Amino acid sequence: MNFLEEKILTDGVVKEGNVLKVDSFLNHRIDMAVMRGIADHFMRAFSDAGVNKVLTIEASGIAIATLLGHLLDVPVVFAKKSETANCTDDKYVAQAYSFTHRRHNSVFVSRPYLTADDRVLIVDDFLADGQAAHALIDLVRQAGGQVVGIGIAIEKGWQQGGRLLRQEGYRLESVAIVDAMDWRTQTVTFRPRESRD
Repeated sequence: MNFLEEKILTDGVVKEGNVLKVDSFLNHRIDMAVMRGIADHFMRAFSDAGVNKVLTIEASGIAIATLLGHLLDVPVVFAKKSETANCTDDKYVAQAYSFTHRRHNSVFVSRPYLTADDRVLIVDDFLADGQAAHALIDLVRQAGGQVVGIGIAIEKGWQQGGRLLRQEGYRLESVAIVDAMDWRTQTVTFRPRESRD
């Protein structure tokens, strides 16, 4: 069992409807030891990938991406979900459905921040159906760049996202893959490392 799986068991809460609440350490209040562990894990896993840019989606992936970008000494870009007054029309746009918020989002990155020279490592806190990951992949494709890996903190293994991304040939590394949860007993079952491919 790795550090993130242990943290999920001690501090995570399973809610009815297959919701894993980890906001006490991952995506609301941030435990820096956990965040460092995730960033270190991805740095080691993708050390041979020639990453020159880290890409995530706002908001929960930003903390992981920033720490990882620091370790790799590469720029970090995050896809925005909402327009602001200083947004440009010169941007790449993709569509993503949010499992957490149960709504469709248009996400975008300004064109100067993704290029055809980029070897992009996509990171995020959760992977469920893979909608956010596929939207980020679409943005990289529009720019002509290359996705060299996808790093996920927690993958919901019973949902299709991880399986689809692996079948599509993406190099996917999840720190913890949850195969089952029970809110009545507060039990979480993780996929063993040797069974992840």
